[in-house]
Amino acid sequence: MSGGYIVTTQSFLQLNSIFISILIEAIPFVLIGVFISGIIQMFVTEEMVARIIPKNRFLAVLFSSVVGMFFPSCECGIVPITRRLLLKGVPLHAAIPFMLTAPVMNPIVLFSTYIAFGNKWDVVFYRGGLALLVAFVIGMILSYQFKDHQLLEKASIKGHHHSHHHEKQSFINKLAGTLRHAVDEFFSVGKYVIIGAFIAASMQTFIKTSTLLAIGQNDISSSLVMMGLAFILSLCSEADAFIASSFSSTFATGSIVAFLVFGPMVDIKNMLMMLGVFKKRFVFVLISYIAILVLLGSLLL
Repeated sequence: MSGGYIVTTQSFLQLNSIFISILIEAIPFVLIGVFISGIIQMFVTEEMVARIIPKNRFLAVLFSSVVGMFFPSCECGIVPITRRLLLKGVPLHAAIPFMLTAPVMNPIVLFSTYIAFGNKWDVVFYRGGLALLVAFVIGMILSYQFKDHQLLEKASIKGHHHSHHHEKQSFINKLAGTLRHAVDEFFSVGKYVIIGAFIAASMQTFIKTSTLLAIGQNDISSSLVMMGLAFILSLCSEADAFIASSFSSTFATGSIVAFLVFGPMVDIKNMLMMLGVFKKRFVFVLISYIAILVLLGSLLL
């Protein structure tokens, strides 16, 4: 009786500390994301966006895959930014590659990967290269498959709320609007982060490492296990390399890279956020494409 009580208390404490540490890791990047989203909302006009994005389908996908490098946003904060861009008239095939590469390609993430793997560049190049390739291929497929922005109606209505007031407002008003918007966005995104962190903490507490190792014996299953782990752990991309490097003695480089690319593109947190913004069918189509391409890429490595 008392033994069982100790186990549950220990498990509960472990669950609690993992849950809090995931939140502490995620919240600063969520704040950055919603703040950038607010800036885009108040300061970027549809005309600006139309001028920047190339008209050519191929160039638009290529441009948006690479431009993520300049947005230091984690996967926790990228969904609100992407929604805002879609409402500003950015085509789906340009917005989605941006959403997929920004959490992997930004300088903070690449630098943390370099440090985590003992100042070696190979994992950094594999990670960045595979992310770019996956995002580009998906962007090209989407450009033929979907003609509209695939946002839920409520996301569209909410988004168009202040869209036409740019010209009339003073800088101070725009700044106040940015903060107001960031606060609203933070509370709508925050609940998904909390649910995701709780699920991730539960999985980490109750699934044994030995179970994972037993599954990950060959190339395909080890990549699948690492992708599943990335999805479940829902780590912020700025910190996931440190977790991945702890598996490098157990898993091959290909499956480590699968973990590092799949996690920032799809995890529990951002899947819930995507379901809150995009149509269900689109989210599952997108996740299937990401999973297939990351798996193939990791097997080639």
